[in-house]
Amino acid sequence: MLSFATVFLASIVGSSLGAAVNNTGLVDTLRDAATAVDRVNDLPKDSQFVFDFFNPTAGVSTGAGGSVILANVASFPAVVGNGAAMAVGILEPCGMNTPHTHPRATEIQFNVNGTIRTGMITENGGRFIMTDLQPGQMTIFPQGSIHFQINEGCEPALFVSGLNSEDPGALQIAQRFLGLPPDIVAATLGDIGIEEVMGLNDLIPDSVALGTDECLQRCGITRTSQPTTQQQTRVSGNAFPSGVTASTYATGYQSAPTTSSKSH
Repeated sequence: MLSFATVFLASIVGSSLGAAVNNTGLVDTLRDAATAVDRVNDLPKDSQFVFDFFNPTAGVSTGAGGSVILANVASFPAVVGNGAAMAVGILEPCGMNTPHTHPRATEIQFNVNGTIRTGMITENGGRFIMTDLQPGQMTIFPQGSIHFQINEGCEPALFVSGLNSEDPGALQIAQRFLGLPPDIVAATLGDIGIEEVMGLNDLIPDSVALGTDECLQRCGITRTSQPTTQQQTRVSGNAFPSGVTASTYATGYQSAPTTSSKSH
């Protein structure tokens, strides 16, 4: 029997997502509304109070290891003024929602199927917390905590998260850290060298990414080159120095592009 996550994933992959909707004007109108009643009346269609996770027109982030669909202020304006958002994460076999924080929200995560391992550090001095969520179990990630989710099984897994902000935000740890001035990053990592920093930066995959080698080998999945569009934009303050090339020590870990083989 196909799992619910498998059916859900197939529905997303198999559907042609509609053109992305720009809700900026509507959001501005809702935020300028004098009262909550005015906000409701500024949404005259009943359909504006429905977000379809099976056919989203906005709020979808996809990497090599799956997708996260977020109903927030940008993709679902009905949440404006209500202080809440919701995300659905579809993790393919060995897919990982890479370490990140939510700067404006606490997250509660409900696991629908499979085993999803999560890890979290709340702040300096806080111990590392890890859970192996089984179906029907929930965990919490306090606002600002660094956390991740990984599907350690060979079938797709799905989780649902509630967030107590209509605009929770997300900050991917690796991309943002490696996006600081390269000399600062190099010194922070024990003076490893700017060349190594450049090489590591080039390797960071977009979230949701492929997970651990142990899982990939167990599930018969070949690690492929992954999209890297979430890297930090470079300006004068964090630019790589001219005339310096990435270290082959770091870039040598990158696999040549291949077609992944997945047994699920």
